[in-house]
Amino acid sequence: MNGRLYVRGEDGYEAARVGRVFNARRPDRYPAAVLLAADAGDVAAGVRLAAERGWTVAVRSGGHSWAAWSLHDDALLIDLGRLDGLGYDPDTRVATAGPAVPGGLRLAPFLAGLGRAFPGGHCPRVGLGGYLLQGGQGWNGRSVGWACESVAAVDVVTAGGEHVRADAEHNADLYWAARGAGPGFPAVVTRFHLDTQPAAGRMWHDTWTFAPGDAAAVLAWLHELLPGLDRRVEPVLAATRLPAVPLDEGKDHPGTALLLHTTVMAVADDEAARLLGPFDAGPPGARALGHARGRTTIEAENRAQAEQNPDGHRYAVDCTWSDAPAAVLAPELSRLWSELDTPHSFSIWYGWAPHRPLPDMALTVEANVYLATYAIYTDPADDERYRTWVHERTAALARHGAGVYLGDTDFTRRQDRFLSDAAYARLQRVRDHWDPDGRIASYLCHDPKALNAHG
Repeated sequence: MNGRLYVRGEDGYEAARVGRVFNARRPDRYPAAVLLAADAGDVAAGVRLAAERGWTVAVRSGGHSWAAWSLHDDALLIDLGRLDGLGYDPDTRVATAGPAVPGGLRLAPFLAGLGRAFPGGHCPRVGLGGYLLQGGQGWNGRSVGWACESVAAVDVVTAGGEHVRADAEHNADLYWAARGAGPGFPAVVTRFHLDTQPAAGRMWHDTWTFAPGDAAAVLAWLHELLPGLDRRVEPVLAATRLPAVPLDEGKDHPGTALLLHTTVMAVADDEAARLLGPFDAGPPGARALGHARGRTTIEAENRAQAEQNPDGHRYAVDCTWSDAPAAVLAPELSRLWSELDTPHSFSIWYGWAPHRPLPDMALTVEANVYLATYAIYTDPADDERYRTWVHERTAALARHGAGVYLGDTDFTRRQDRFLSDAAYARLQRVRDHWDPDGRIASYLCHDPKALNAHG
């Protein structure tokens, strides 16, 4: 092997176990060993070693999973941090990327230099491995779809230690699972092949600031507006305590602000301005504290996301999809948003409004709006309080929900539906075929018998 193996108890083990876990709230789960793989050959050797020693295999790509999906007791953790290569074929316009490549920090600028784009994640440091396997909710997603829809193929190491490529024509069942199964994918991806799109000519933002008391009026207006919005327009209403929000002269920050931040990708400035026209007057009955509109860039948006999601902090996160009307959601969201009490904690309403059947892939759960809450704090003594709060408040919203997005979940505390019943049953068949001995670790949850159960 070209990489390094750390067995539990050895010097360097603890750094290998959690050094690349983004969430400073690191679980007390201890793999038998950690393999810092240098290449795909190391991954195959690691899988074979695990079989010899009776270990399951867990995988870490970017380390950004809120629940630290990669940490399984008594498993071999294969850390893919060094599998971060990038490539591009100008004839096919397909990019190749290792699973540890951060979409915003490296893939986006790499493709921008080629005049191309890919719907990378809103948080720039998220590695492509977990992001794409879970679906990939990224920039311009309402227009170009889930990021995993643009995955043309995956190179994987199977549970038997073999190198295999999966695409629509070869090993199609594995390819199907790679687009949405998340931690339940029964192999280890070592390279993604990504269909790219032409880079947008312009990106604009339209940003309004409101006081928390305007939540009901703003939400009612957004629910009326959303069905008719052009797919290139992406509205997000965030409750945030960060100070950098638009404020008109003489207006004070309300402590927790409602920030309606809408982005749009367009060919030219005049088109972007036209697409943002529905937001010109703002919501009726609400009094804006500030408003700003103009050009932005993926880089600028990524910087703002990084500021909202700082390093070295502890995170408790949960989410739900919902088709409920604004009148149902507003009371629960208003209560939740009024309780944000740390500088970086935030909660979002994301207008998604699916408009077409999804392609044949594992990802099968979405709804009109996406609701997610991120408790962000620094004191370990607050772990239980914030975890209880975020999951209880989300559970109240989920009574009117359709399920969750795997990227913002922690099934060790609250489980919910993440695939359709048919897709979940199909995934079990794929796992049985490709990993009959259960070598590759699956979902971390507190109740395996209730996995994918709604409500």
